[in-house]
This record gives sequence, C-alpha cells and structure tokens, in this order.
Amino acid sequence: MSEKSFEQLLEEEKVVEINNGDVVEGTVLAVKEDEIILNIGYKSEGIITRNEYTNLPNLDLTTVVNVGDKMQAKVLKVNDGEGQVALTYKKLATEKGYKRLEEAFNNHEVLSANVSAVLNGGLSVIIDEARVFIPASLISDSYEKDLSKYAGQKIEFVITEFNPRKRRIIGDRKQLILAKKEELKKELFEKIQVGMTVEGTVKNITDFGAFIDLGGADGLLHISEMSWGRVENPKKIFKVGDTVKAFIKDINGEKIALSLKFEDQNPWNDADVKYAVGNVVTGKVARMTDFGAFIELEPGIDALLHVSQISRERVEKPADALSIGQEITAKVVEFNKEDKKISLSIKALEAQERQEQEVSEDLVEDAE
Repeated sequence: MSEKSFEQLLEEEKVVEINNGDVVEGTVLAVKEDEIILNIGYKSEGIITRNEYTNLPNLDLTTVVNVGDKMQAKVLKVNDGEGQVALTYKKLATEKGYKRLEEAFNNHEVLSANVSAVLNGGLSVIIDEARVFIPASLISDSYEKDLSKYAGQKIEFVITEFNPRKRRIIGDRKQLILAKKEELKKELFEKIQVGMTVEGTVKNITDFGAFIDLGGADGLLHISEMSWGRVENPKKIFKVGDTVKAFIKDINGEKIALSLKFEDQNPWNDADVKYAVGNVVTGKVARMTDFGAFIELEPGIDALLHVSQISRERVEKPADALSIGQEITAKVVEFNKEDKKISLSIKALEAQERQEQEVSEDLVEDAE
C-alpha cells in the first residue's frame, strides 16, 4: 500500500490554508462571557475575545452568540502563541459599518441606534461596530447641560460628516427635531383658529405668563388671561409639565395668544342679579388708594368702597379704618354692568340698620 502524500492528508482532514487578514467563516463551538471559540476548518480553533468582538464594554458574549451559530471573522494571527488562531469580528463588522454609514451619508438616510456612551462633549453610538459621535450642540434644538438621560436611549440621527480615515463620523439629531417641529407647526396652524379650545403642556413660566406647548408651536397664556380674578404670580398657579386646556384668543403670524377666561364662566354674566342696587354683599379688601378701597366680591369682580362711605365718622384715608384681606359687609349703592363698576357703602348699610332698629323699637313701644 503506497504512502499518502502530505497534500492528500491535508485534503482528507479538510484543513484550509489561512493567512493574516483573511476573512474566514466558522461555527461556534463554545461561548464564554468574554470569549468565543470557532471551528474554522483549520487545524486549530479560532478565538474571538470580547475586545475583538465589540466596542461595548463588559458585554456578556453568551447573550449575543449561541453554540452552532455561523460567524465570519478576520484573521489577526494564525498562531496566537498558544496554538490557536486569533480572530477579530469587530474589525470586520467595523468595515461593514463604515460602508453602511457611507451609504447613509450619501443618501441622507435617517439612522437609529442606542447610545453606547455619554461623553463630555456629546454622545457616542455604534452602527455595526462603527462609532458615530454626536456633539452636544447637535443633540437637541435647545441647550442641555446634563446628557446622562440619553444613556442607553435609542435615538435617531443623520450622518453629516464622514471621514473614516480620521475616525471622524459625525451624527446630527438636532436637524431631525427641527424638521419634525416645522412639520408639526405647519399642521397646527392649518387647523387652529381664533376661539378654538386647545390642550397643551406648560413649557415655561415667567413673571408675565406661561408658555404652553401646543404640539408644533407655543402659545402664550398671559397673566391677565389666567383667571377672571387677579393673579399675582403665575408660578403659584402652574408648574412646568401641567396640562392646560385654554382657548385661542388671537393669532398674529406665528404668535398664539391663549386665554382661560371662558365667556360662560364670566362672573359678570349674572352680576346684575347678585349685585343689584340695594343688595347687601360681603367681600375682602383687595387693595387701597387714597380715595377708597377696592373690595373683591368674587374672582373677577371688584367694587369701590369710597373713603367717604367707609364710616359715619370722618376717615382721612382707607388704611386708617381697613386692612388688606379684611372681610367687610356693605350695601350696593351703584351698579353699572356696561362699565363693570360697582360702588359700595358701609355708611348706607349702617344707616339702614339704624332705621330698621328704630322702626323695631317704635313697634315695641306701640305694642306696650
């Protein structure tokens, strides 16, 4: 029986010839947390360490690869010093990733990926093991001091700069946000009109009002339109994130004025009944001037108590007899719905009470 040649033995064992840089395909024989063992048809097994599989730190390889899986990898070293073949999946995937990103760059394609790292100057995302950097200035349409909220979050972006030689691949999320807002703004202005009731979220609060996000544009709810009554500080009524239902009072270009003063809730609607001349009413001192005090009868309705009507005794100025927040009872002596003016008199009420008391005393005397 003739001896087999070395070439025949290699053919029988189906041992392939490999060199550094070759791309090989193999079957997963075993998986550890930090290592993958491949049968690549060579006399030695191929090894892919965690660092050569992914750029993600501390990834448990058993969660992404299974025994029996088919994989492609690139040869780093035919002999790693321990008789095994050192392979890299990461570099092969990165090359594919660069091609993917180049296509996306050329086609202005919108990509999505999970944020792999939050850096000092922005965010890092990985597409097929190719890193994309999104600078802080291109993450949002407004300044964000704390980027930690984006950790692990899936975000969308476009590639605006592609230079793999310098490892400079820049992503932009901001332009997508701005484009979406413009689209929503257009849709919003096409459907809204003065008088329409809308619902939004409080976005920002200032001393003069609150800005309400209507989903495409902000509407201003001025402090004077927050209530039929007096509002001293918007922050005492609203907080950022509150849901507000208001109606559109005016639209001027891209400016939307909102109001919570719904007409069916106008306290003056039935004021002529509640505050008719001769009625006795109760209210609180809201503010004072030299000529009198303004009494809040209910939110949205103030009445004037003239200094001459505070008491039968002479009062130089309201502050001598009254204090802010004090509750008083008085008689309505004037009502003008058209001008929204009501005048009160404590003096007239006291006179009425005296008269009623005198009548009562006279009746008692007559009875005796």
